[in-house]
Amino acid sequence: MPATVPGPRIAIVGGGIGGLAAGAFLRRAGFTATVHEQASALTEVGAGLVMAPNAVRLLRRIGVMAQFLRRAVPLDWGWEFRRWTDGSVLSVEKLSGVCERLYGERTYVVHRADLLDSLKAAVPSEWVRLGARCTSVDVRKDVVLLRFADGSKVEADIVIGADGVHSVVRGAVTEPLPPAYSGICAFRTIVPAQAVPDFALRRAQTLWLGPGRHFVHYPVAGGQAVNVVAFAPAGDYTDESWSSTGTIEEFHAEFSDWDPRVTDLITAGGVPGRWALLDRAPLPRWSRDRVTLLGDAAHPMFPFFAQGAAQSIEDAAVLARCLAAHANDPEQGLKQYEAARIERTTRLQELSHARRDSNHLPDGPEQKARDAALAASDPLVRNGWIYGFDAEEALTS
Repeated sequence: MPATVPGPRIAIVGGGIGGLAAGAFLRRAGFTATVHEQASALTEVGAGLVMAPNAVRLLRRIGVMAQFLRRAVPLDWGWEFRRWTDGSVLSVEKLSGVCERLYGERTYVVHRADLLDSLKAAVPSEWVRLGARCTSVDVRKDVVLLRFADGSKVEADIVIGADGVHSVVRGAVTEPLPPAYSGICAFRTIVPAQAVPDFALRRAQTLWLGPGRHFVHYPVAGGQAVNVVAFAPAGDYTDESWSSTGTIEEFHAEFSDWDPRVTDLITAGGVPGRWALLDRAPLPRWSRDRVTLLGDAAHPMFPFFAQGAAQSIEDAAVLARCLAAHANDPEQGLKQYEAARIERTTRLQELSHARRDSNHLPDGPEQKARDAALAASDPLVRNGWIYGFDAEEALTS
């Protein structure tokens, strides 16, 4: 790791996956930074996520793989699509050995909190300021002034907004586009391993597809639990907070006529979280002067391609490289970062949006054509532009 030398004062707003990844990659590049997190502790709400090779190779470079592998679950069996009524298998993609051969890394599923713990290991604890809720960002001629809810102020030379879909920093960069109502809500729950049938403990990401809905499950926490997330019509439900909850009855009502294995998992999970998916168009710009955005603050996307966290990590790696390449001109570094990232993340936003429609087709000719295409496709190869991508090497190619 390069020796840390005096440099620009870098403020990262947000201590989630993107914010801590930014801290880790900036540290590797020889910078120092302060992570301002509004919560009183660095935590993530209970949910799982997929770490594909494009993100895993970057985690390896910041030296956190040993920590990561303590709780991450490799997807050996891989991706599996099933039909909603009877669980008949539409498509299976075995990943063990294939991912490594094609892309140099495996694909894993992991609890968000476990990924966050891995990233924390790469960021000095003294860099993290907790209980710091940013309320405004004032871009001045030679400095950026941050104000916080406790009345404190911080001056920074570079500000990185990693503060999520409701980003405060975004207002200093571009005119925020109001979210649109997607008409979809998500239910989520974590089910203890002892409460689920054996088939749900397999090292597979299983997606059940049905009319207007789909249901996903995979093991997390070293196989000690199963992550369940399902998507259904939202009706008039518009609460977007991940801390919101629904009821088992509401969850059951959406999937009552599905395969009993689905409804059994719903029952075993207890009270589910529930949140609305709001649709946000890609931003035309991420940076202004010495302020930039990262992760969901820059490119929030539907979770249907399982790339949200991975793209935050890619952002962090590229941002650190660009700032290091323009150490004497941070504004130019931020411009290079935006130019390097915006086309790729916009494409993923748009593809994630489109997958909502294909996943939720009603039974009929289009659904049968989709299922036939799934059976004949090889998504691991077809999506090589996602999984084979090396965000750092792309800067020099």
